[in-house]
Amino acid sequence: MEFVTGPINGVVIKHLVRHSDQRGWLVELYRNDELEYEFLPAMSYVSATEPGIARGPHEHRDQADLFCFIGPSVFRLYLWDARAWSPTNGRKMVVEVGEGKLTSVLVPAGVVHAYKNIGTVAGWVINLPNRLYAGKGRREPVDEIRHENDPHSPYVMD
Repeated sequence: MEFVTGPINGVVIKHLVRHSDQRGWLVELYRNDELEYEFLPAMSYVSATEPGIARGPHEHRDQADLFCFIGPSVFRLYLWDARAWSPTNGRKMVVEVGEGKLTSVLVPAGVVHAYKNIGTVAGWVINLPNRLYAGKGRREPVDEIRHENDPHSPYVMD
């Protein structure tokens, strides 16, 4: 499949603002008055990714991810619209986020996503998904379709 570069329906990219003073800094990651009810977080986690390392590509059938890239490194984020019903099916987006470009990105279910740390230090990514990982009590199947180990995957990072 050949992807065309362009915006993807339902993906929301928001610039985050760092408020600094003599005590340090603060960044608002999300506000429930700025998210549709269906995307409100059910949990949160933070991950550290080493320089040169990628996570993904993968997608979710039901889960939406709300990624927050606030540093201390820079990431290249890849998004592919794999939703057959979507008006932007077949589109690809690539954006740089993180240190110097504080950003939250809402990734709806069915949008394949991956990111790579292109900086020189380990970088943190905070995720506030709208579903619990492995369901309540971690007793359900994980909602994840992994593409990173498929040698024929159309989801290729540069």
